[in-house]
Amino acid sequence: MNLTITSKVKGDLEWVYSNFDEKLFGYLLPPGAKLIAFGGSVKGAIVHLKLPLAGEWLSEIIEDKQTDSECYFIDVGRKLPFPLKRWRHKHLLLKKGELVRIEDQMTFSSGYLVLDLIMLPMLWLSFLPRKWQYQGYFNQLK
Repeated sequence: MNLTITSKVKGDLEWVYSNFDEKLFGYLLPPGAKLIAFGGSVKGAIVHLKLPLAGEWLSEIIEDKQTDSECYFIDVGRKLPFPLKRWRHKHLLLKKGELVRIEDQMTFSSGYLVLDLIMLPMLWLSFLPRKWQYQGYFNQLK
């Protein structure tokens, strides 16, 4: 199942991408979640967190790239809370004039289509706040 949330922030692409760091990640965490480890946003890095009720989540960055017009990194779930069996999240940043478009492109599976369809709106609701969280975060950094 696929889900994409798109946001726009004012700023230079390189500056926005350079601030995709532990501080931003902590800012984006849902209430009650705890960051256990943050290895960065480059290939081979590990991000480990504990979610309220759901349990542990461990992701590995498997790819990252930076050009003049786009930057991205991709994390995949290595240890996921029930009922997730597969998780892939591409954090894509695209230069759009004076703005940077941020796309959170997620692919997930529980192994059961019906359960995925039930989870889709829950995941959408949990990532929807990023639309304004990114704007607020990057506006306060300026």
